[in-house]
Amino acid sequence: MDNSHVPAVLADGTTPLSVAALLCMLDELGVAHSTVSHPPLFTVEQSKALRGELQGAHTKNLFLRNKKGTMWLVTCREDCQIDLKRLGADLGAGRLSFCSPERLMKFLGVTPGAVSPFAVVNDRTGSVQVVLDRRLLQQDPLNLHPLDNTRTTAVSGADLLRLLDAVEHTPLVLDLDAQVDGGTAAASAR
Repeated sequence: MDNSHVPAVLADGTTPLSVAALLCMLDELGVAHSTVSHPPLFTVEQSKALRGELQGAHTKNLFLRNKKGTMWLVTCREDCQIDLKRLGADLGAGRLSFCSPERLMKFLGVTPGAVSPFAVVNDRTGSVQVVLDRRLLQQDPLNLHPLDNTRTTAVSGADLLRLLDAVEHTPLVLDLDAQVDGGTAAASAR
């Protein structure tokens, strides 16, 4: 049975926001943004090949969970190498694994390839903790998928933080590169 015509339902029983609704939310918050359309992108490699001259930081997004079902959305620079074992220890999470596409839709309202911090606008149950790479926030602009992978929206790091605060998902900011260098990720609530 084909269920592709059935709208997605989030954990709270509502439907995910549309791209237009997200962009309207950014406008209402006074967040400066610009959006470009492109063919669907599913990987960092595809993004590098198709983005052209799009200036600013490009991201890698990992939707992770532990055995207890606690979830994290980790966003870092596209070239950042993350040691999941060390990240799990730094978060006090234990062993981390990637969430299923079904869990991704249920809590963030997006499909694989469309994950970005914007997706937490759909986490109305507060189930997902956002983790941002400190060095990512030092770059401007940040290029993020606005709930689908056929567009990229550029915002400043400060404006991304404003949006996350507005939807009650204040991020944990970590030095994720420190994990690769052998150090422990320094954390702050910002």
